Amino acid sequence: MSARTINLSEALYEYMLSVSLRENSYLEDLRRETAKMENMNMQISPEQGQFMALLIQLTGAKRTIEVGVFTGYSSLAVALALPDDGHIVACDVSEAYTAVAQRFWEKAGTAHKIDLRLAPAVETLDALIQADQANSYDFAFIDADKENYDTYYERCLKLLRPGGLIAIDNVLWGGKLLKDLSDDPTGAAIDALNKKLVGDDRVDISLVPIGDGLTLLRKR
Repeated sequence: MSARTINLSEALYEYMLSVSLRENSYLEDLRRETAKMENMNMQISPEQGQFMALLIQLTGAKRTIEVGVFTGYSSLAVALALPDDGHIVACDVSEAYTAVAQRFWEKAGTAHKIDLRLAPAVETLDALIQADQANSYDFAFIDADKENYDTYYERCLKLLRPGGLIAIDNVLWGGKLLKDLSDDPTGAAIDALNKKLVGDDRVDISLVPIGDGLTLLRKR
């Protein structure tokens, strides 16, 4: 038994993956290709992708939002878990990174589920709200520029139905939130949002120490 979350050594982490990870071959290939890229650390871990897929299945989600696509690992994990009539509005601004994502979405047979919007995410989310889609989405994943996390959260909360789930990535920021954040505007933005969310009575909350920290928020 343990009264707190244990630390994972490299060996224990590898053991955890060996007895739990069921990674689709397309996901594995995408992860390995992304690992060769300059910004490979922007990709979520495979166990986090699997956890998010399980959340989709548990909640019966069909309509989802992703803010921040990168090379598409998280959107592919979610798309594979969605039913055939499921749908992701995927927000990003990079044609180069999302070109990799689109290639793997096609390979995996999930491209028809993913509506990629190449524009600032706030514009896309505002357009959905203006199109009377508030309170109609089941799940949202936020993993983009951290300084705008609060803005993305507020927009996604409007778009989410009661009982829907928001997942926010990188909320532990590699442990740097315990240091002086005066020269770290990104860390300061994450810290401010974390402190806001713990007192936000519009949602139920759980911060899961998976990957770089994943906050789950259920809209009341």
